[in-house]
Amino acid sequence: MNNPLARKSWSPYLVGAGIGVLSWFAFWSADHPLGITTAFEHTAALAMESALPTLAESNSYYQDESPKIGWEWMLVVGIFVGSMISSFASGDREPITVPPLWKSRFGSSVPLRLAGALLSAGLMMFGARLAQGCTSGHGISGNLQLAASSWLFSLIFFSTAILTAHLVFGRRTSNV
Repeated sequence: MNNPLARKSWSPYLVGAGIGVLSWFAFWSADHPLGITTAFEHTAALAMESALPTLAESNSYYQDESPKIGWEWMLVVGIFVGSMISSFASGDREPITVPPLWKSRFGSSVPLRLAGALLSAGLMMFGARLAQGCTSGHGISGNLQLAASSWLFSLIFFSTAILTAHLVFGRRTSNV
């Protein structure tokens, strides 16, 4: 029998069901939805609190929210560790710094690719905090709860992602 952990890709239905079960477990055990951007927000708040304690005391964020390194960070670590285990188990360890699609559009500059990735990640984090939730928070947990705001977020997120990819990379006319 073929080892399912050694496959380079899994059935999206199986993965979706697994994420659903994980979400149920998160609600059952922590009474909290899945989401990871809060971990980064709390880490930044803790860094600010340690660097500028007087500013933190006067900031209402610290009175409304108690930043901590909590279970959300365990989810971030789990995603990282799980990805590493998956890449080793499947043998999918191609060290590509500049993907072919990026190279065909913007060239093979590694610094440009890394700057683009960092800027994109920063914009996504800003958007996630502006929307008060990330794609996992809204797109998984919120949609599972049938929250109208999460369905709207998902519609806008996917539409914006498709439009952005089309604007950045153009129409794909060749096999890159």
